[in-house]
Amino acid sequence: MAKTKAIKIKRSPGDQLVQIVIYIFVGVFALITLLPFVYIVAGSFATERELTERAFFLFPRTISMNAYQYIFKTGDAIKGLKNSIFVTVVGVLINMVFSSTLAYPLSRPYFKGRKFFTNMVIVTMLFSGGMVPAYLVVANVLHLKDSFWALWLPGAVNPFNMIIIKNYFQGLPTELEEAARMDGCNDLQIFCRIILPLSKPVLASVTLFYAVTHWNSYFNAMMYISDSNKEVIQIVLRRIIFLTSAVANDSGFDWGAMGIPPQKAVKMATTVVATVPILLIYPFVQKYFTQGVMVGSVKG
Repeated sequence: MAKTKAIKIKRSPGDQLVQIVIYIFVGVFALITLLPFVYIVAGSFATERELTERAFFLFPRTISMNAYQYIFKTGDAIKGLKNSIFVTVVGVLINMVFSSTLAYPLSRPYFKGRKFFTNMVIVTMLFSGGMVPAYLVVANVLHLKDSFWALWLPGAVNPFNMIIIKNYFQGLPTELEEAARMDGCNDLQIFCRIILPLSKPVLASVTLFYAVTHWNSYFNAMMYISDSNKEVIQIVLRRIIFLTSAVANDSGFDWGAMGIPPQKAVKMATTVVATVPILLIYPFVQKYFTQGVMVGSVKG
């Protein structure tokens, strides 16, 4: 077989200069975005003296694990991490099942009443019952207090994410569905065997959106969960920070005798603990992220 030669595009000096300027701008912007997080990670491993003496640093002079030992010594943080992982995994599964199964029929042009149901979904983006009615429904009507279902069911479908999936489904070739019907496939088989495999970019992107939402779920967890065994990591870290702040503001306590690390280091360590787990998901969906969001948002 003859080898095809790659076509080289010659750029003018002006285009090359513009490209260099763009690379420099993007690089500087990336550093501005990354440096604060690197400082937080470095500060979480720093000693009290170094945090007091140095206003900004990227590498601590002396590595100290006191902040992390203080956070994890009671076991509450480990329990909170397990609860958050469970809430995130199950919540994302529920979200994706409901969102994709709702988006598929609304994306089909032959579905009767699809405009009406689509408008009903859009209305929920503009109006809501409010916090108090939502709490009364979840706690008193559905009796989901102190249950993880209180964190899953009220937001089972996010209208914005569902519309992104719907628009992506609409952009898929209809000939594939027609060919599948000629082969004897029903709607469920078409959805599972054709639509979903072709929609990996948008599904991966929306999965990331839902995962971040569940992982950062703080206010709902504070309202509906009072059982300490079901507290998510955000609530546990909040309590640790408040406890550390109370001891730090009390001049009657000796930090060394209490064995408590500096307040600033604890705050930085809690930020790392709350952020790093969800950041680990991004590399697995990065290649789908841009394609899924852009295609799903521009096709109507």
